[in-house]
Amino acid sequence: MTETPKPPIAARRPHSFTTHGITIEDPYAWLKDAGYPEVTDPDVLAYLEAENAYFESMMAPHRPLVDRLYEEMKARIKEDESSVPQKDGDWLYWTAFETGGEYRKWWRKPVAGGDDQLILDEPALAQGKEYFRLGTLSVSNDGKLLAYAIDDTGSERFELRVKNLETGEHLPDVIPGTLSEIVWTADDKGFLYGLANEQWRTDNARLHWLGTDPADDIELFREADEGYRVGISETSARNWIIIATGDHVTSEVYLLPAHDPLAKPLLVSARQPGREYDVDEHDGTLFIHTNDADPMWRLCTASIDAPGEWRERIAPSAHFYMTGVSCFRDFFIVDGREDGLDQVEIHRYDPTIAPQRIVFPEASYDAGLGDNPEYAMDVLRLGYESMVTPGTVYDYDVATGEMTVLKVQEIPSGYDAGKYRTERLKITARDGTEVPVSIVYPKDFVKDGSAPLYLYAYGAYGHAIPPGFSTGRLSLLDRGFAYAIAHIRGGDDLGQQWYHDGKLEKRTNTFNDFVDVAKGLIAQGWTSAGKIAIAGRSAGGELMGAVVNSDPELWGAVIADVPFVDVLNTMLDADLPLTPGEWPEWGNPIEDKAAFELIRSYSPYDQVGAHAYPPLFISGGLNDPRVTYWEPAKWAAKLRATKTDDNILFLKTNMGAGHGGKSGRFESLREAAEEHAFVLWQMGIEA
Repeated sequence: MTETPKPPIAARRPHSFTTHGITIEDPYAWLKDAGYPEVTDPDVLAYLEAENAYFESMMAPHRPLVDRLYEEMKARIKEDESSVPQKDGDWLYWTAFETGGEYRKWWRKPVAGGDDQLILDEPALAQGKEYFRLGTLSVSNDGKLLAYAIDDTGSERFELRVKNLETGEHLPDVIPGTLSEIVWTADDKGFLYGLANEQWRTDNARLHWLGTDPADDIELFREADEGYRVGISETSARNWIIIATGDHVTSEVYLLPAHDPLAKPLLVSARQPGREYDVDEHDGTLFIHTNDADPMWRLCTASIDAPGEWRERIAPSAHFYMTGVSCFRDFFIVDGREDGLDQVEIHRYDPTIAPQRIVFPEASYDAGLGDNPEYAMDVLRLGYESMVTPGTVYDYDVATGEMTVLKVQEIPSGYDAGKYRTERLKITARDGTEVPVSIVYPKDFVKDGSAPLYLYAYGAYGHAIPPGFSTGRLSLLDRGFAYAIAHIRGGDDLGQQWYHDGKLEKRTNTFNDFVDVAKGLIAQGWTSAGKIAIAGRSAGGELMGAVVNSDPELWGAVIADVPFVDVLNTMLDADLPLTPGEWPEWGNPIEDKAAFELIRSYSPYDQVGAHAYPPLFISGGLNDPRVTYWEPAKWAAKLRATKTDDNILFLKTNMGAGHGGKSGRFESLREAAEEHAFVLWQMGIEA
């Protein structure tokens, strides 16, 4: 008989630190390479490689299942997929994959007629690379130049390049270490961008004139607060360049004339702690979307000549959460969610004309503006999907209200929406709060507690998880699963207060909501304890860590991708790239003892206990700057040494990738197949 492989055991090395009079023992601190972001410590690399080898050996008998799932998922993807062309100036732009291609190609052709032109070839750029990601791209106003940025390590430090679209040649202008959007000046003689500093923070906006040495680029703005990040964009009419700075709770916006980027930046309104706002412009009037008066946000206007004198245009609503405002020549769009469901409203600049709301056909869905690059739009491009409806692209005629279907996501292997049902539930949490849950399931699903259920959530940063469509999810539904998304506090699914109620001192609401949703689904007969597979990524991985500590008996399998689980140590390390900017989200345990004690009380790594844990599949990325590789590594090591069960625990580290896992649509699909196979294996479903 073949002997079952033994999991690697990480060495325990004495290490402790004292904060606020409390001493913390951390015997796995050595897994953080002292030379990070370079990881060269042979002991660290040996441990990660040993974990990867254990993963591969234990998964080997289940590779046929992984392969079946991969082929199923791949068969649902149209290999030569292309986007719907969209007009921008004199050109129609679109993207397309070739059959078997991991990456897309970017195309255009003249509106007046002419040949297709390949403007960017991602497959060629990715050739021979283990990892590739296009960060951003921007075509000059005259359509002659393309600036783009690529990352080939997963470190999210991008190299900016410029291509002449008339000749196909690259200009000598190459700028390494960027981390921002790219915005051209009105005359196309230069562009604005931002550099990442040593701590992977964008604290600047810079101007590059074409043909000059990037070392001579002009710094137009620098942010002094280490917790803030600087972003660059432009108004819808492209006449103003926007420099925005802020953290998770406060923002400040400056405007530069696109025709004169060396002008003194125009400050819209000085930062006020706890106030966020963003800006667009129409005919000399600023449209300011802000939460200054209410967490449901409101819309104000101001003259460009007196940008700080705000007048309310649309008051906050108790039921409508205003998420964004976009100006067009003849109207402006207000995006939002009403009782958690996406809404798009068209408003005329004449306030006496009633707004026009676009009506969507289902009771639960994900919808919003698509690609609408021009200022003078008469027909809006929209995107729509639901948990049973594949992604659909519409054109909406603003004058007539007519909705035209341009494209429906094609599923080559076939898809019958009639085989599935979707509902939006409300489950009462322990403090009486009603938590929305979106769920999809086979039409013959029986709610007698016998079926497996897959439960997903995120619950942080005010990021809502929409009830959208997934082809990969069908592999679970077709094997009898129900699939649920818990819209827990910490996201902004029901408004910004929903987010506030899951952060800082209210952080544990997020974890409690998730557990209570699971218990509520059990009570309604959707599943039973031990038959629930759960998954979360990044901050959602922190959620996974918290709930396996608090309620391990509920879960049959757990997927924790790049999990933020060493929360206390990370928030105590001000030198890490993200930490200062994260204190408004989690608290500052360096200065605040109460924050230290609260974070310590739920930090998954710190709260690992000597009890049984469910089967765990943990992933990390060696080059991940967001959740550093040692967080999942330390957590896995401590779990192995502490837990009392014999359940499987995997740590898989992508040695050539970052936060997003492997790049390429099929490589990432294989990773999804591995995770699904793990869930099915642990739930006893290997068909």
